[in-house]
Amino acid sequence: MSRASGEGPRRVAILGATGSIGQQALDVIDRYPDRFEVFGLVSGRRPASRPAPYVIQAGDPDCDERVLELVTHPDCDVVLVAIPSARVLAPTLAALRAGKVLALATKEVLVMAGHLVMPAATRPDAVRPVDSEHSAIWQCLWGESPASVSRLLVTATGGPFWSRPDLDLREVTPNQALKHPKWSMGPKITIDSATLMNKGLEVIEAHHLFGVALERIEVVVHPQALIHSMVEFVDGSTKAQLGNPDMRLPIALALAYPERLPDAVPPTRFHEVGTLELHPLDQVRFPGVRLCREAAARGAPYPAVLNAANEEAVAGFLAGQLRFTDIVALVESALGACAGEGGGSLEGILAADTLAREHVRARIGKVRT
Repeated sequence: MSRASGEGPRRVAILGATGSIGQQALDVIDRYPDRFEVFGLVSGRRPASRPAPYVIQAGDPDCDERVLELVTHPDCDVVLVAIPSARVLAPTLAALRAGKVLALATKEVLVMAGHLVMPAATRPDAVRPVDSEHSAIWQCLWGESPASVSRLLVTATGGPFWSRPDLDLREVTPNQALKHPKWSMGPKITIDSATLMNKGLEVIEAHHLFGVALERIEVVVHPQALIHSMVEFVDGSTKAQLGNPDMRLPIALALAYPERLPDAVPPTRFHEVGTLELHPLDQVRFPGVRLCREAAARGAPYPAVLNAANEEAVAGFLAGQLRFTDIVALVESALGACAGEGGGSLEGILAADTLAREHVRARIGKVRT
């Protein structure tokens, strides 16, 4: 278990310390030294550049064992998970079972194993979302009864092609798909934003995080990206969380909850915002959201198959081996080929992940005509 509350700054372990989320988390921690301190840093190919009681790099001897030791250490209070990999599932579950707070930025964790992760939490506020959309929903739900919730409305910018209905998506090039109208992100998430697959993954996340049925979670296109998401209630009212996009806000909330940190981000100047648009999602042109719903409705291990197949198909597209429209088609093919062996156990999920990758890799190069 973690130390008792009130015994000094919260000690934070960051899994993914050299990535964008990890670096912004370090900025938040450094700005509030009376509230937080770094306890552990886990990095990928690039080593972490600052000292901490635990500094672990992928590929280090006994890396996996040391990460498990870090996230279950009695002096660790909060584990920020920001590594996009199935390998992070085991330490995530270990941290929750050890009574830690989980600040969750990795989509794969809940997409692949939400049915295992959420029951592992030892208290209601143990899993705290860092994704801006889920943080927005979380904030809108504070103080509300679950029975009062009608729908969750997840917003999407629409990516580079939503406003181009004349464009033949079969002819889209990687360079075109990587030109997001709003954000500068890594290649994989940028392609997911172009296919809208990222919003389908977020629907699955929201389903697990908030215990809301899949059919009561909608995706709404909001090109200005100031409304981060909304909650509609049974009385007809709707709450929205708005603000200039800045990931330090959801990070600060996840680390400091139930407090809000003063001056975590600059306030939004709403008189400068202009028009805010909301549009329905064309799910025929962008079928990824539908596919995610279907995989989640079928249950484990199908969301793990979907996630792994999408990663491999995106890689194939970026390498010039697939058409843009082949991405979702190959994901659907992998879901059709999965017989559901292994069920929802952690071992079954990881096995399904491997089989889905093999399925897609075997077909890359054969589908393009």
